[in-house]
Amino acid sequence: MRLPIFLAFFLGLGFVSGAQTLSGQNELSVNGFRNPSIGLEFRRNQVSVHAGYYLTNFQPNTTTRFLKAGVSFWFLPVGDRAVPSSFYLGASYLRGLSREYEDQSAAALEGGFRWMIWKGLNLRIGAIALGAKGQTLKINPTPGISYSFTL
Repeated sequence: MRLPIFLAFFLGLGFVSGAQTLSGQNELSVNGFRNPSIGLEFRRNQVSVHAGYYLTNFQPNTTTRFLKAGVSFWFLPVGDRAVPSSFYLGASYLRGLSREYEDQSAAALEGGFRWMIWKGLNLRIGAIALGAKGQTLKINPTPGISYSFTL
């Protein structure tokens, strides 16, 4: 029941964003930790694609690893920087590499906020809902750190 509320909230924010957009901007991000994955992300205007290695702890001291690829929608930019901080919503396909998800496909929905700290350095905080056949839905926090280059 939490997932539909989570999605409705972030989708509502996206539609309310109105004239505030990220149009005319392209960037390449090198993601160094977890959100959206350890890998690369390319954003054109308000849509980005990403691919990389994703790890998470569904249980304390137990790391589960995935390959992850997906798409994100960016909205409600904040601030007057060349690349402003903003909210995002994403959907991803994951392929399990370890534990109970090994060789298993999964899907994820996530949302959160990217805070541009200095030049291209940014931090993210969000939440992910991850589901796979035969597994219970997992919801976890998704912190991240990245460096973005405008193109």
